[in-house]
Amino acid sequence: MACTSYLAYCFRASPAAAAAAACPCHVRPLALRPRRRQPRPAPLRVYAAASDHQERLLAALREQADPEAALRMLNSALAREDFAPSSDVYEEIIRKLGSADAFDLMEGLVREMRREGHEVRAGVVQSFVEGYARLRRFEDAVDLVLKRLDLFGIQADTVVYNHLLNVLVEGSKMKLLESVYNEMSGRGIQPDVVTFNTLIKGLCRAHQVRTAVLMLEEMSSHGLAPDETTFTTLMQGFVEEGSIEAALRVKTKMLETGCSPTRVTVNVLINGYCKLGRVEDALGYIQQEIADGFEPDQVTYNTFVHGLCQNGHVSHALKVIDLMIQEGHDPDVFTYNTVINCLSKNGELDEAKGIVNEMVDRGCLPDTTTFNTLIVALCSQNRLEEALDLARELTVKGLSPDVYTFNILINALFKVGDPHLGMRLFEEMKISGCTPDEVTYNILIDHLCSMGKLGNALDLLKEMESSGCPRSTVTYNTIIDGLCKKMRIEEAEEVFDEMDIHGISRNAVTFNTLIDGLCKAKRIDDATELIEQMVKEGLQPDNITYNSILTHYCKEGNIKKAADILETMTENGFEVDVVTYGTLINGLCKAGRTQVALKLLRGMRIKGMRPTPKAYNPVIQSLFKRNNLRDALNLFREMTEVGEPPDALTHKIVFRGLCRGGGPIKEAFDFLVEMVNKGFMPEFSSFRMLAEGLLNLGMDDYLISAIELVIEKADFRESDVSAIRGYLKIRKYYDALATFGRLLEINNPQWTYR
Repeated sequence: MACTSYLAYCFRASPAAAAAAACPCHVRPLALRPRRRQPRPAPLRVYAAASDHQERLLAALREQADPEAALRMLNSALAREDFAPSSDVYEEIIRKLGSADAFDLMEGLVREMRREGHEVRAGVVQSFVEGYARLRRFEDAVDLVLKRLDLFGIQADTVVYNHLLNVLVEGSKMKLLESVYNEMSGRGIQPDVVTFNTLIKGLCRAHQVRTAVLMLEEMSSHGLAPDETTFTTLMQGFVEEGSIEAALRVKTKMLETGCSPTRVTVNVLINGYCKLGRVEDALGYIQQEIADGFEPDQVTYNTFVHGLCQNGHVSHALKVIDLMIQEGHDPDVFTYNTVINCLSKNGELDEAKGIVNEMVDRGCLPDTTTFNTLIVALCSQNRLEEALDLARELTVKGLSPDVYTFNILINALFKVGDPHLGMRLFEEMKISGCTPDEVTYNILIDHLCSMGKLGNALDLLKEMESSGCPRSTVTYNTIIDGLCKKMRIEEAEEVFDEMDIHGISRNAVTFNTLIDGLCKAKRIDDATELIEQMVKEGLQPDNITYNSILTHYCKEGNIKKAADILETMTENGFEVDVVTYGTLINGLCKAGRTQVALKLLRGMRIKGMRPTPKAYNPVIQSLFKRNNLRDALNLFREMTEVGEPPDALTHKIVFRGLCRGGGPIKEAFDFLVEMVNKGFMPEFSSFRMLAEGLLNLGMDDYLISAIELVIEKADFRESDVSAIRGYLKIRKYYDALATFGRLLEINNPQWTYR
């Protein structure tokens, strides 16, 4: 394509096509159209008409949000023989192209401007800088200002540098900020107050407030005096650090220099008091400022209302709103949303809805945030129908539910066990034009994996890729975990490798999940290799990593290998934690090494650890199996004194051990009373052994007492309780036990120790 027609082609193409088209020739200049001969002087009315057309076109371009439509408008104007774009028209089109990231076309227009004799102003450079910043191409923005301004035919001045510095501050690019400021000084370009205010803002945002204060001295060395923005920015920095006293010292210095505080200054300090929970001090400060002539504005009231709500004083916040109205300030949507959010978090939903009605009555329309706040609160109270109705009301009121709204509802539907409606809402979300984000997909994938619907989860992962939605480490970790839980280890490995292909970082959770899966699949060599790979990628194996290997060897009964792993952990500087000890103790007990397990248990106590039931339970169970009742009971009593409280499994182990161990039956009965009074129900197989022993010894009354005790604590239907008591009354004990056992098993599922 000839260069002379390249730009005209770009105007007719979409911005994306224009940006993608590469001009193959850099010898001949770009042109909007073939250069005309110099026209004869035209009558004054022709120039007036052309000027009027320029103004109308410029106004239309500024109103047009779509860059492609703006280009079509310009192209239509170019068809007129008497039309030549002004500088303002060029600049507006360049700004529009900047929002479409069409940098090549923008550069072409800059060259055309210069050929047509137009001066390129700083605003054009700013369009390039802002376009690069939006794409987070900050290095390109810096390169443009420092090395490529010859394209624009201008010299970098303080204004251009200030704009670049501000862009870098907003992008949190502190190293580049320092580099550009040093370059500015090196080139002899004098900073002004705006320069220093920008630098101070960047330092405060980076939590380097004390360094920011030192900039006041540098300002002075350049003969510059700080203004109200300088001081207020420093105050805001100290407020963010939680130091209201330091902020007040800055205010004192501000007054000493003859610089008067603004409303912004006062509002910053009010916010500082409120952030620290010092709302009374905030009120006192407001009253003091009002006495000195300060007039609160909308921001003042909103700041104070927000502070009151943050500190749980919602009733006072409502009174401030009343005062606000009396003083002639209409509360805005931010004011109302602050109060509605506070009430919703407190569970006062009816009151929150009342505030919504009040804001509508006062002509302040709720926004999506208002509805989302209520929807979150309703979902947290499992009032899902009301939440869905409220979401529908959004559309009726002309507001579109946003991605946050959908994410709340989809997550809530899955949590209450309605995945079909959750998926339907997901499809409705896409149809309505609301694009799912990474959070949406992660919610769905997490729930689908927990439900075992891995095929659906993997389909969603592919959909994320095809739709261009970013996939994070969390997304992949969830998939890998789901696959490993279903023992689909090879597929988990494929997903693990896919992360590397797509450049998504793998963290310790990623490796640990797959290592655990490999261990459970008895692929211990592959798990060991993965630990080595983990180290190569700069990640440190932790207790979770080694515990997976340890668990494998314990289950296999290979105590020597387990001991080797323990030694490796110690050599690598790992503090062996409660979980590791529990895993090893469980393995030792399964291998019949109960005494060694007991020594480890004692070792935990010597090291100041509080052994958990997971550490005690296997040892107690092992002692009972060896008919060592006394030691088992002693260990149980020790557990209640020095360890974490016994859990349901501990009580079931002890009760079963007493019922099967051939010891005094009264001891088993007494333990039953103890455990039931603590809220732990016995399993029926053990209870039946106790019942048979009591019947054999003629201790019928004890059996009746035992059954009545469980009935009293359990949640049995009245009709079933009547049936049991009827059998007991006529001494049909085994019939009573049959009904009782069925109910007990329903209310008390089978347990296993893992």
